[in-house]
Parts: sequence; structure tokens; C-alpha cells
Amino acid sequence: MGRKREKDFMNMEYKKIIYKKKDDGIAQMIINRPEKRNALNRATRLEMIDALEDATGDSSVKVLIISGAGGKSFIAGSDLTELSAFGPLEMEKFMATIAQQFYTRFEQLDKPVIAMIDGLCLGGGLELALACDIRIASDSSRFGQPETFVGIIPGGGGTQRLPRMVGVGKAKELIFTGNMIDAREALRIGLINQMVSTDELEEVVMSMAKQIVEKSPLVIKWAKKAMNASQETSLSMGLSYEALAECLVMSSKDTKEGMKAFFEKRKPQFKGE
Repeated sequence: MGRKREKDFMNMEYKKIIYKKKDDGIAQMIINRPEKRNALNRATRLEMIDALEDATGDSSVKVLIISGAGGKSFIAGSDLTELSAFGPLEMEKFMATIAQQFYTRFEQLDKPVIAMIDGLCLGGGLELALACDIRIASDSSRFGQPETFVGIIPGGGGTQRLPRMVGVGKAKELIFTGNMIDAREALRIGLINQMVSTDELEEVVMSMAKQIVEKSPLVIKWAKKAMNASQETSLSMGLSYEALAECLVMSSKDTKEGMKAFFEKRKPQFKGE
């Protein structure tokens, strides 16, 4: 990405999100609709895609953190005002562009994505969190797939990613009942990685992001690809993918630097090459 293109992104004033990049390699995407509990409407999704494209193309971005503004909600779901007007053909187009495919964009980003969850994480918000690599939540957060209450199913990947995350039985319970669970239960069933106090949340997330930034972005990229592949293939095929990824990484300058730094007992300086 050229300097002008990067500058354009940095100066762009989004209306539904806040997108900022730090010098330490961490980018933040904050859903900024607190008056709507950060529900995802079309405009918000399009701004998120726009910012995600920047994070994808900017080699200085090593980790992306997603959060919600206002302190009461991560994302409380999709905007039902828009969804309720869809017919079958509109819904099919929505699924193929800014619904299922929208969440998959985050899952397939070649960089780690951390969901920093504070407050409600429901419906499409939980589906986005499931597409992230790591989920860290405050102890006041609540989670659920309440779509059945309004006569729809979780159509942004909830019926697919949630069972893989927490097991089929628990996923069916959550989706069939639409009930919410608290952060403690979410931690117990493996839905989130960590639960911390609201006051500690940002510090803990940033600390983890900084640990990741110190690693080779090339190594992180291929480790993520291999783990994502493990969810869609057999063990033997996954192991073959892993072996090929390891061979590819071994040809990099980062591997040479990492090995050299280990023997010289110093901190490696990775460049993603």
C-alpha cells in the first residue's frame, strides 16, 4: 500500500466506527453506535470492511483489536430494522456479501484478531467474536444467540462456528433457547479465552497484543492458516498442510534471525521476511 493510500485511511472520518493505528503495530476497530448498543447495520459493516482492507494491506499492522464503544455493549446483534425488510433474494445477497462472508473476512485475515468484549455480545456480535482468533471479556459481559426469539436462525456463522467452539450440545442449547450466559459460564465452556474485570480489560488485551507483535508476522500468519485449516479438514490433511507451512517458514529471513538470536542470547528482530 502506498503512502498516499495509507494516509487517506488514517485521515478518513468514519461515522459508525473508530479506526486507529498505533506505532506499536496494533490497530483498533471500535464499533461506535452506543445509542443502538453497537448493533451492526449495513453502513457499519461497510465501514468495517473498508478499515479491514486497510489493516490487511498495511504491513505495519500486526494485530487487530475489535471492541464496542460506550462500555455497555460489544455488539448487541444485527440491526433488525434492516433485516426485517428482506425477502429471500435480498437475504441471499446479504449472506453472500456482508453477512456470512463479512465474518469470514475477519477469520481469514492473515493477522491475529482479538475481540475485546465489554457488555452485551449477542447475535451478530457473538458471530463476529467467534470469527476472531482470541476473545477476552469483562466479567460483566453477557453472551447469546437470541435470533430464535424473532423467528430467524443465527445466519452469520453461528450454527457452524459455535458448535466447533463449545460443542454441539451446548451450541444447540444456546441457539434453541436463545438464553444468555454470563462471562463466567462463557469461560467455563470455552467460548472466551479470559475473563477479567472491566478496569483490567484494555490493559490485558493490549498486553497480549504486544506479546504477539513481538513475534514474526510471517510465522503468525502461517500458524493461523494451519490452525484454520484444521477446522475444515482431516487430521492427515491438516498435518500435511502444517508440514508445508513449516517448510515455507524455514526459508524465511525471520527463521534465520530467530535461530541466530537464540544462540546469541538476544531478542530477535523480526521483519516479516
